[in-house]
Amino acid sequence: MTRLSIVFAALLVLSGLMLVSSQYRARQLFIDLDRARAAARKLDVEWRTLQLDQTNYSKHSLIQTAAERDLRMIRLDAQHLRVITLPERTSGPRDLQGTPKLDTAKGAP
Repeated sequence: MTRLSIVFAALLVLSGLMLVSSQYRARQLFIDLDRARAAARKLDVEWRTLQLDQTNYSKHSLIQTAAERDLRMIRLDAQHLRVITLPERTSGPRDLQGTPKLDTAKGAP
């Protein structure tokens, strides 16, 4: 009977140690989870701030003000503007004079 009592006592002590160990590990995992959630909240706030900054910096008035102030750029008057229009493109290849080339392989005249 004493051997059986010793075995049960050893199993009881071992069970208690395993319980304490598992509770400690669970507590450590909970702390890690809480830290990860806090880091995720911080990154979310930073992401939203960056999105707001991107929206603000892409505004035309802010870009124009920065160009005038920092780069000393000016808006051109109508007399200084030159508008270049390109001729309409038609389908098919053309020679150097701009006349359409005929495809002789298809039997065109």
